[in-house]
Amino acid sequence: MKKSNMLFIMSMIMGTMITVSSNNWMSMWMGLELNMMSFIPLIKGKNKMSSEASMIYFLTQSVSSMLLLFSVIGCAGGKEMQLFISLGCVSLLIKLGSAPLHMWFPEIVSKMKWSSCILLMTWQKLAPLTMINNMSSNIKIMNIAVIMSTIIGAIGGLNQTSLRKIMSYSSISHLGWMLAINKIQNNWMIYWMIYSVLTTTICIMFNNYNMSFINQINSMKMSSTEKITCSISMLSMGGLPPFTGFLPKWMVIQILINDNMYTLILIMVMTSLITLFYYMRTMTNMMIMYSNTSLSSTTKSNNNLNFMMLTLNLSLPLIMVLNMK
Repeated sequence: MKKSNMLFIMSMIMGTMITVSSNNWMSMWMGLELNMMSFIPLIKGKNKMSSEASMIYFLTQSVSSMLLLFSVIGCAGGKEMQLFISLGCVSLLIKLGSAPLHMWFPEIVSKMKWSSCILLMTWQKLAPLTMINNMSSNIKIMNIAVIMSTIIGAIGGLNQTSLRKIMSYSSISHLGWMLAINKIQNNWMIYWMIYSVLTTTICIMFNNYNMSFINQINSMKMSSTEKITCSISMLSMGGLPPFTGFLPKWMVIQILINDNMYTLILIMVMTSLITLFYYMRTMTNMMIMYSNTSLSSTTKSNNNLNFMMLTLNLSLPLIMVLNMK
């Protein structure tokens, strides 16, 4: 890794930590700005598309930052407090790439390298989600964001062949689940951590095999073990029991049942089935095709990654078996 990239990553982490640990809105805003300015150089790659992605990211984040600052100043004035709080909530939803303010998100993910995609889909969500958690946000706006994110995250990925765009729409769908329980600090953090680990391992796998489109998966010379690992990881991301990815969704469903939000649960579960469909579509042909590669031909690094991914995704059923009397 370049020394400059290491510096930008450190300042990006510091910006997020400033936002998470602050007790006033201006310092939170400063943390977001530091985070944004540190992430933009990390987007930059060798191709022209990464330059376009960094420009789209900069413009989108700048507009949302201006809206946030305007809402903070408005709240300080003490008039029309609820209006300014709602405006601040909308600005943070833009930063997260939540539907219906999501159009920039799949676009720039499709133009970035996998390492930048991992950061955008995981770490970059932490600061805005923490800020929304600290706000007395408008319930109607949050419910609209949850419903739209889960629906658009599900439908948007159906017609995609780009793995980056599939992962981005998957991220929008998972964001809807996180927003649904955002008022409960510990639970959304657990969801975010599990989602981040699963997304990171899948993106690392795509990066190692240099995959960008679904048809490349079909032509990859992968061993049977690698195919099974890839399939289990995809099913886990879709939230299929008994894999680890089901645990956070199960947690959200229980919380929403306790709050009697049955209509919201129904929409979220139905859209989750659609996301599971496009995960299965990416791996069905790969599983059906005969593997020409033997198990012993896989490299040591790939074996280590496979073992880590299998352990991670099968940890929930393993714990359940161990707990059985």
